Amino acid sequence: MRLIVGLGNPGARHAGNRHNIGFMAIAAIASRYGFPPFRGRFKGELSEAAIAGARRLLLRPQTFMNASGEAVLAAMSFYRIAPADILVIHDELDLRPGKLRVKKGGGSAGHNGLRSIDAMIGPDYWRLRLGIGHPGVKQLVLPYVLQNFTADEAGGWVAKLVEAVAESLPLLLAGAPDAFMSEVARLSPPPPETADMP
Repeated sequence: MRLIVGLGNPGARHAGNRHNIGFMAIAAIASRYGFPPFRGRFKGELSEAAIAGARRLLLRPQTFMNASGEAVLAAMSFYRIAPADILVIHDELDLRPGKLRVKKGGGSAGHNGLRSIDAMIGPDYWRLRLGIGHPGVKQLVLPYVLQNFTADEAGGWVAKLVEAVAESLPLLLAGAPDAFMSEVARLSPPPPETADMP
């Protein structure tokens, strides 16, 4: 995986939103592996450094979530990266807070960022789904994902999860998604108060 994309919405207004956990994970990865400051490129913010002995690109699209595919397509076209070498990190309503799953391909499950990427490059890229839980009613989904994490969440399970993702990332990049998921779960178990959620 040469291109690692975190999904979110740009600007200070959205920085703490549940929808922006992909950006938060990218920030944790950049910090852990000493990436240089991000610079504006490809309708996004880009940085490049080594992880697990190979050069990796980190990308935060700045197009707003619904047009994330424009930034991904621009970067992959410039660097001639195949969809199978792209990892997209995003929020997942259908996983309880603190859980995660990795898969290659599949549908968008209503996620507008994934829908945009699918339309631009097809579905054959890797997805790292970070659970944020579901508000329980479909009509509440939009306000829920655009709400900030609470202070307890942001300083608790969210911080632990993105740090665990960053620390364990070499396992995923080495082609061991199951080992990666197990290690993240060991480092950052989901909070017990959400144990009854899906």
